[in-house]
Amino acid sequence: QVQLVESGGGSVQPGGSLRLSCAASGSDFSLYYMGWYRQAPGKQRELVAIISSSGSTNYADSMKGRFTISRDNAKNTAYLQMNSLKPEDTAVYYCYAQFVNQYWGQGIQVTVSS
Repeated sequence: QVQLVESGGGSVQPGGSLRLSCAASGSDFSLYYMGWYRQAPGKQRELVAIISSSGSTNYADSMKGRFTISRDNAKNTAYLQMNSLKPEDTAVYYCYAQFVNQYWGQGIQVTVSS
């Protein structure tokens, strides 16, 4: 069983930045496929970014150039650096891990508003 705990969310003005963290339990973190998804009110959950165990990354088109996913295997933690935030980035952000099974964090609110 893998537990994921997100942190770093909150409120920010348009153009601002936030860094989300996802701390994972377990001893095989370096083998985990990690990702971030988000869900805005009234919308379906959508992919934000993913990072493989080897460090390869992929992003949704609307996040390219603004968001950066990374991982620190020594700390069992994945990150999402979000820059140039827009009001449409407002959503609950979920950490995702896959290693044999799929795991989700509880979600963390990000609000972008002036």
